[in-house]
Amino acid sequence: MPESKNRGFSSAAGLIQYYDMEETKAIKIPPFVIIGLGIAISILVEILSWRLG
Repeated sequence: MPESKNRGFSSAAGLIQYYDMEETKAIKIPPFVIIGLGIAISILVEILSWRLG
């Protein structure tokens, strides 16, 4: 039985499959947005802890 080329790499008796194709339905967020949000949240936490503590 010939294997399909679109199946990707399979391991653990086919329980886990890895695909080379990217998900097209996923939300794409640039890395600098994540870093900026992390910095903004940490600044907000520091300001709130300084004011409340």
